[in-house]
Amino acid sequence: MNEKTGNSRFEPYKRLIKFAGSAVIVLVEFAVYFYAWMNWYNKSMTIAFYRRGNWLIAGEYLVLLLFFHRMYGGLRVGIYRYWNLVYSHMISVVAINIFFYVQVVLFDKKMHDPGPMLAVTLADLILVMLWAWAFKRFYSFLFPRKHLLLVHSDYPMFQLRNRIETREDKYEIAKTVSIDLGIEEIVEESKIYDGILIGDIPAEQRNKLMKRCYAENIRSYTVPKISDILLRTSTELNIFDAPLYLSRNYDGLAWDQRAVKRLMDMLLGGALLCLTSPFFLLIAAAIKCTDKGPVFYLQERLTKDGRVFKIYKFRTMVVDAEKKSGPVKAGDKDPRILPVGRVLRASRLDELPQLLNILKGDMSLVGPRPERPELAKIITKNIPEFEYRLKVKAGLTGYAQIYGKYCTTSYDKLKLDLTYIRNYSVWMDLKLILMTPKVLFMKESTEGFEEGKWEDPALTCQEETVQ
Repeated sequence: MNEKTGNSRFEPYKRLIKFAGSAVIVLVEFAVYFYAWMNWYNKSMTIAFYRRGNWLIAGEYLVLLLFFHRMYGGLRVGIYRYWNLVYSHMISVVAINIFFYVQVVLFDKKMHDPGPMLAVTLADLILVMLWAWAFKRFYSFLFPRKHLLLVHSDYPMFQLRNRIETREDKYEIAKTVSIDLGIEEIVEESKIYDGILIGDIPAEQRNKLMKRCYAENIRSYTVPKISDILLRTSTELNIFDAPLYLSRNYDGLAWDQRAVKRLMDMLLGGALLCLTSPFFLLIAAAIKCTDKGPVFYLQERLTKDGRVFKIYKFRTMVVDAEKKSGPVKAGDKDPRILPVGRVLRASRLDELPQLLNILKGDMSLVGPRPERPELAKIITKNIPEFEYRLKVKAGLTGYAQIYGKYCTTSYDKLKLDLTYIRNYSVWMDLKLILMTPKVLFMKESTEGFEEGKWEDPALTCQEETVQ
């Protein structure tokens, strides 16, 4: 029975269809704002803008719209789920509309009615929801989910299967086979599917299978190994008659990168500390009113080169929460969590005091999240390469936090952190900082542990434990 589902007639036009879908909603959002500008705000200005001024405002809005949509993923049509796509659009639109309202107030040096801008934002929400629903149905009709053949080694890759199944709109594992079946047999069987998903199999067999897929024009999806991350982030040299990949393997970052990164930490960290200082006072008062214990919680964590430091967090649990139980994971309904602590954890506001760690030099704004020494020791037994994360300072936010999930495995978080370390740039740091607000309120990025669950941290959720 033929298991192929992809509609090959439209496959060559997929990029064009995605571009057209993105262009439609961007132009609609732009038109809604421009209508509000021309019919409300510009007419109420003390000195109205004329032709060039109006085109300047229009161009500025369109550029920012494209920038933020690219940043937050609003243009990733056909990739993001429905609500993720809507959320990505709205966080961009809300930020831009606030900026333009403030700009109007500053231009005219007087307060203006925010009602039209709120109406623009509401209209955008309705239009984005309708557009995302319609485009999703249209896209699913043109490009049905792909039936894949999963190739595994000694382990059946249950976690990978579970991840694939969360995107039932795009992929389905139709069948699984062991690499022991043989390369040629696997290639022949894969021809009745839409592609092969190559799991974590031995490198020699994986390379042979990838070459055969290329020769037979078979779509393949490959789970990268750590060595692949290191190779992919190397520099290609063409000074001989054969390609050569240079992996400089600095001890973390080069000296100039460290200097710029530290300067950015001081400037942005100090500015954020000033901006969030009112929250410090409100949260401290809420914690004190709850149980009169200490406001801050100090815990040992690891940073560059394995150095242990004391991380600062707002206390979210009862005093001495680990005194009897030791370091155990906190469930969603853990009775040790304070009422105010649930709010702080859900909003990540309990992490704010780490700005003090950044100014002290223990941490950076961006980097691998600092792990507890006890947990790191357990993980490193299973994954010796886990120590590679310690080549740079720990961070308040990081690549794994933006592109992973709270329950991403330790091994996969290591791959994401290595991708950041090997591709580091100031622009990447700024991009990750700007993207952090988006993931703060996404459930899939903040979901924690089920109560009472304790498994091998190298194979399951592992980021934060108590506090």
